[in-house]
Amino acid sequence: MKITLRYGRDGIDVELPDANVTDVLRQHPLSVLDQPEQAIRDALSEPIASPPLREIADGRDDACIVVSDITRPVPNAVILPPLLDTLDEAGIPAERVTILIATGLHRPATEAEVREICGEEVLGQGVQIVNHRATCDDEQVCLGETARGTPAIIDRAYMDADLTILTGLVEPHLMAGYSGGRKAICPGVAGRDTIMAFHGPQLLEPAEACAGNLADNPVHEEALAVADLAGGADFIVNVTLDEERAITGVFTGEMRAAHEAAMIRCEEQAKVVLDEPADIVVTSGGGYPLDLTLYQSTKGIVAAGMICRDGGTIIIAQQNAEGLGSPEFSHLICQADVHACIRDALHTGEICIDTWQLHVVEKVLRRCNVISVSELPPEDAARTPFEPAETVEEAVRRALAQHGTGARIAVVPEGPYVLACLASDPVGRLSVAEMLAQTTV
Repeated sequence: MKITLRYGRDGIDVELPDANVTDVLRQHPLSVLDQPEQAIRDALSEPIASPPLREIADGRDDACIVVSDITRPVPNAVILPPLLDTLDEAGIPAERVTILIATGLHRPATEAEVREICGEEVLGQGVQIVNHRATCDDEQVCLGETARGTPAIIDRAYMDADLTILTGLVEPHLMAGYSGGRKAICPGVAGRDTIMAFHGPQLLEPAEACAGNLADNPVHEEALAVADLAGGADFIVNVTLDEERAITGVFTGEMRAAHEAAMIRCEEQAKVVLDEPADIVVTSGGGYPLDLTLYQSTKGIVAAGMICRDGGTIIIAQQNAEGLGSPEFSHLICQADVHACIRDALHTGEICIDTWQLHVVEKVLRRCNVISVSELPPEDAARTPFEPAETVEEAVRRALAQHGTGARIAVVPEGPYVLACLASDPVGRLSVAEMLAQTTV
């Protein structure tokens, strides 16, 4: 059986044994928008639980539009022009609009990445484009603390704007249930101390802190709590995408209501339920831009862990053209004992930048073996807690030798863009609507 896994920009073709592949899990095909830019213009005029954007913007002095950084394939070149046109019609010209790139604690976007993030049309309109810099204290505003004690420290450019707009992609998120909505604020434009607390070990350790889950998920709850202290947003524009990155839905309006509608659409598209876990899961890091670094593409490992049996094997293809990731994550992932690192974090509560990404991967490594196929330098690949392999086919042969010739293989070509889950788990049993009905946040 030949299958193309999402890998880099072009994908990678792999040959898998027909007799062992029991499931190939893909997003459910939903209709795409024939005229996406027009659909966005229409959605700005007919939002969810909100007046039209033009009406909200009327009389405002300036605006801040938050966009995701290069690690998210948000179609900003389609989203931003209608937004800027609407603001201009309401009396806010491009010169009084700031586009704030929500880097969290990621590195700043380069000039080339800014062009890719925003699109050429936007760059020529005179808008100010800035990177959020979480470690620059004088660029943040402290707004108090959440009930859990997380400090709400938010970018001053966002807080000082007369009109605030969040944009983003809604997809399954390995910690917060779903991306989008409130996450553009926390951690997107939050200060360092907020981001560190938001990713603390006590929030990440519970089983509820996983993809697709909104019921009693402390990460989801804390993102909302911080966003609320920041005053939320005046308006949001979230989209869902199919496997080819085409827009399948546009959701605009009030932060909570529009985001909830987007999550329901995402679930309809991405959620695939298995009755039994697989012995072997073959997956990807999601392709470009998600698999640029090991830091980001480990999301594919975490997603696969939801359907891999205890003692099973996850095989991931992840290009990692830019290497391991930040210096902090590179050090963490190459430790001799990643389990001891997380045990210490849980005991002391002390973490450094990117410990959270190691934590969610370590939770999978407690149960499963991981074999990685990547373009990392061999010396780097050998230092990670994953077994390196030259090809996916080689990794499958090794896994079958361990688990037996009758082992069941599930394949997830799109990696973390598919919400693969088990019927016995809460994510498999409950819908987004049912989870939201059970929560009070």
